[in-house]
Formats: sequence, C-alpha cells, structure tokens
Amino acid sequence: MHSLGYVAENRQQAVSDYFPGYAETFTRIGKERGWPPVTRAQFDAQVGPTGALLVGGPEEVAEKILRHSEALGGISRITFQMDNAGLSHEKLLKSIELIGKYIIPLVNIV
Repeated sequence: MHSLGYVAENRQQAVSDYFPGYAETFTRIGKERGWPPVTRAQFDAQVGPTGALLVGGPEEVAEKILRHSEALGGISRITFQMDNAGLSHEKLLKSIELIGKYIIPLVNIV
C-alpha cells in the first residue's frame, strides 16, 4: 500500500507540520486540474481515523495502517510519500526514525 504520510511525536505536531505544505502543493496541482483549493476541513477528514492520509503520532498512524490492512484483506508492505508537503530534511529524518522505532514494531505484532 502507498500513502501520503508523515509521523511526528504526536498528532498535533504532525498536522501542524504537514498541513501548510500539503495545502500549498495540492491547491497548486488542483488549480492546474480545475479543482478547488484544499480546505482545512478536507484535510482534517483525510487525517481522521477513516481518511487516506497517514499523518499523526506513531500509535495513531500504526492503528490506521492496521485498520487499512484489515479492510484490504492484509497488506505486506507500506510506503509513505512524505516529500510533497515541503518538510525540512530534519523533520523527514525524524519521521523516518519514528516509523522505524515505533510504527514497525506496532504493525508487526499481527
């Protein structure tokens, strides 16, 4: 499974880091395709429990991955696309660290 995603220490930090760049990028892309600008309400729905974006703290993102896996009949791997939100190199490295340290152990227990 492939998803747009970003992991920070907690949901509030992840959303705060990710939304501005996400909104800018997808509003620009959308303008080229005739779509309306991205709204915060749309983004919040996509980072919610049943939304497609894997943005949040480690436990929240792990729970979402497990929920997606169950809904899809099982997944064997997942990839995150994190570079679309214009995050700094340091934030991307921290996200990768959190994925390896916390998310992988949580999703591998099933």
